Amino acid sequence: MQMKLTEIAHALHIEMQGLTETTITQVVFDSRQAQPGSLFVPLVAARDGHDFVAAAFENGASATLWQKDHPLPAGAHNYLPVTDTLAALQQLSHYYLKKINPLVVAITGSNGKTTTKDMTAAILAEKYQVVKTQANHNNEIGVPITILSMEQSTEVLVVEMGMDHAGELAALSSLVDPDIAVITMIGEAHIEFFGTRAKIADAKMEITQFLKPTGTFIYNGDEPLLRQRAQSLTQEKLTFGRQSSNDLRASQIVPTKEQTTFMTNKWPQQQFLIPMLGDYNVDNALAALSVGARLGVELPKMQQALAHFQPTKNRTQWLKAANGAQILSDVYNANPTAMIDVIKNFSRVPAAGRRLLVLGDMLELGEQAADMHAQVAQAINPDQIAAVYLYGDLMKSLQTALKQSLPVYYYQLGQMDLLIAALKKDLKADDMVLLKASNGLHLDQVLAALLP
Repeated sequence: MQMKLTEIAHALHIEMQGLTETTITQVVFDSRQAQPGSLFVPLVAARDGHDFVAAAFENGASATLWQKDHPLPAGAHNYLPVTDTLAALQQLSHYYLKKINPLVVAITGSNGKTTTKDMTAAILAEKYQVVKTQANHNNEIGVPITILSMEQSTEVLVVEMGMDHAGELAALSSLVDPDIAVITMIGEAHIEFFGTRAKIADAKMEITQFLKPTGTFIYNGDEPLLRQRAQSLTQEKLTFGRQSSNDLRASQIVPTKEQTTFMTNKWPQQQFLIPMLGDYNVDNALAALSVGARLGVELPKMQQALAHFQPTKNRTQWLKAANGAQILSDVYNANPTAMIDVIKNFSRVPAAGRRLLVLGDMLELGEQAADMHAQVAQAINPDQIAAVYLYGDLMKSLQTALKQSLPVYYYQLGQMDLLIAALKKDLKADDMVLLKASNGLHLDQVLAALLP
């Protein structure tokens, strides 16, 4: 971005004298990332960002926002006073979005939204100048930071949106006014806060509240909850999935260890390839193809983009352990649908040695947590899986459900060192191991311990 400090003050409705004609090229909320040209945003959270304003200036920051309920330091220069720094960050991002005026593709869903975002951005980059959400910075802070990272040449913004409470997606949708809104699926993620999948669907549909009247809603048509709710929308609607009623549907899906191929009804003579394990990732690809086709990307370029896109780290990523064993890392997040899907796909991958599972708790499932963990047992076939390592208090339910039909090793929270030691002792060079859990279980530490 490039904005004069005086323009930022104007965007935030701040009238003050003495601002320099400094050009702001970056907006940061971490003082360690500040550099010349940075506007520092001191957010008030568990730690008050105002305590780090001096450090931001020491690192080169050119200006800072400053919440009015904090005493202003003596001699403050290029401090922009605002009522609420988070609200000001969002207001500035909305102003900047209107200034650059790209097409906006907003993506949400209980599972697959980050992979769909990566696929969609790769496809659209074949025709447009694209900016996408980095990693999974998809909340009330990450979305405005993504917007403010755009260069003036940006033609399409692909923005991922997450939520765990009602109202969050409506607020994010109001920031970006999407031209295209995508819902990948409705699962059980965050059901602790909603109670039912129907209420999760209601919350996900909030992404359409600020969808432009001329916009397009693209959604998983295999989900009845979405089909029902889409009926009330007047905007164009496109569906994807496996059922024959969808506008874009997949068939002849062939998953292998490191890639999956499939055909579609729309281009019946053309095969698509994605460099990922998992037939569930085909649905993500269908969503991305729906966006690409809607925005006029040529078919050969969409095929090429899908075949070579780079997924975000720790999304069904194959790695090699120090002893040569194959690791399928999917440790960023987990819900029951996603865990069952990845276990089933992992179980079909040809293995020279054994297949092992390392599974950690799935969080935010509320009163249904025990039952949902136990249900994962349906995906674990003793003929395909040699042993299971479980970590976390909730995984006790899965241990019970497995009924010792195969070797099961259970570790409570706080016993990760024991888990790592046992796994490293057991793992052979020709084995394959899947790691899957909610991010809060920190199975990335188990992964790090196995890697060279």
